[in-house]
Amino acid sequence: MSITKTDFIKQSTKYKPMNNTYEKINSNLTSKEKFHINLGLERISKILNLLENPHKKIKTIHIAGTNGKGSTSAMLATILKNSGYKTGLYTSPHLIKYNERIKISGKDIPDEAFELLLEKVNSTAAKNDIPLTEFEILTVVAFCYFAEENTDINIIETGLGGRLDATNIITPILEIITSISLDHTERLGGTIDEIAREKAGIIKQNSTVIINPNNNGLKTIQKKVKETNSNLVIAQTPQKIQIDSEKTNITINEKTYRTNLIGEFQGENLALVAKTVDELKKIGYTIKDEETSLMNVLWPARMQFWDKNIVIDGAHNPSAAKSLRDTLDKISQNKDRVWFFGALKNKDFDKSIKFLFKKEDIVYFVKFNSPNSCGEEEFQKYLTDDKRSMIDISDVLDIINRQKNEQKLSIICGSLYLAGELLAQLDD
Repeated sequence: MSITKTDFIKQSTKYKPMNNTYEKINSNLTSKEKFHINLGLERISKILNLLENPHKKIKTIHIAGTNGKGSTSAMLATILKNSGYKTGLYTSPHLIKYNERIKISGKDIPDEAFELLLEKVNSTAAKNDIPLTEFEILTVVAFCYFAEENTDINIIETGLGGRLDATNIITPILEIITSISLDHTERLGGTIDEIAREKAGIIKQNSTVIINPNNNGLKTIQKKVKETNSNLVIAQTPQKIQIDSEKTNITINEKTYRTNLIGEFQGENLALVAKTVDELKKIGYTIKDEETSLMNVLWPARMQFWDKNIVIDGAHNPSAAKSLRDTLDKISQNKDRVWFFGALKNKDFDKSIKFLFKKEDIVYFVKFNSPNSCGEEEFQKYLTDDKRSMIDISDVLDIINRQKNEQKLSIICGSLYLAGELLAQLDD
C-alpha cells in the first residue's frame, strides 16, 4: 500500500519540539570555530584512528554528484530497509534538526545518543589538538553510530565534492555518481571537467562505480575508472517518464517503476537505483518489496506538495531550478504562480532566476535567517515592478494564507535552508 499524501506530510515534517539536549547539540555544532568548510582527509583520518576506525567496521555505498544525491540515497535506503536490512543513511544538509542527517532504518538518531557521541568525538579531538569542522564532526558521529548499532548496510552521501570530502575516508562496496553540473565552483572548479574530477575522487582501486550514460562528466569518470582498474556500470536510460502531482512513472527496459518523488529528473535517479539494486543482488543481497518501497520514500522539500497549492523544493542551483520549472510546466501549467525565492550569497542565483520566473509570475524574494542569506542588496536589480517584492521570511505564511482562495500555486524554493525554516513554521 503506497503512502498517502497526508502520511507523507506528517512523517516528513513532524519533529519533536526542541529540548535542552538538542539545544546543546545545536550550540555545539554551530560554534564559530567549527561552522566552516575546510576540505581534506588528514584531520578525519586522525580522529577516526583514535576512535578505533568505526568506518572500517561498516559496509557502505558512497554517493557523489551535484544533483540527485539525496533522492537516490533516500530511494536506496528505503528499498534496503524494506528488504529487511538495518540501513544507515547519512545525508546533508538538514531541514530542521541536525538529527535528520543520521538515520537508521528511517529513524533519526535520538538526541541522547547524538549528545553522547558528540561529547566523545569533541573531547577526543580537543585532547589531541584536532580542529574538526562541523561536517567532519557529524561524519565521525555517523560512522560511530552506525558501527555501535551494528547496521547491515549504510548509504553515505558526500557533503561537498568527493576527492577531499570527509566521507571519502571509506572503502565502499559500491560507488554512485549522480548528475554533474556547475555548483560550488569556488571550491570545486569552474568547469564541468574540473568538478567531475572532484566527484570521481570517490572511486577507489578495483571498485565498482555506477553512473548514467548522459552524465556530463562521463569522459572524466571513465578516465578515473581506468586509472583505478575499476568496473564502470552504466545505468539504462529511461524510455518513458510520466509525472503528476502524486507520483512519477518511469519505464526502464520495459519495466515501469512508480515513485512518490515527483519530477522527470527522478528518471535518472531511479535508473541509478535500479542498476544499484542489480549490482547488490549480484553480491548476495536479497531485495524485496521494491515497488512498494519506491512509493513510500520520505524526502521532504524536494518537489514536495504541502497541499495542492503549495510546493516546496530546494532548487539551490541553476540545474535544479530548470528541472523545477520544467516539472511545474507539465503538471500545473494552467495555474497562476507565486514564487517565494531565497538564496545563499555564494550560489549562482542569477542564473536560477532566469530559469524559474516568467514575466507574468508574482515573485517574492525572501531573506531568511542564515547569515549568508541574500537580501535586498543582492536582489535589488530584480525589484523592477509591483510583481517583484522583497520580504522577510516571517511574511511568507501570511501571504500564502491570504491568497488561499485565489487558487494560485505558491512555490517555495531557492535554498534548502529557506525550505527548512518554512517547513518548521508550516508544521507549527
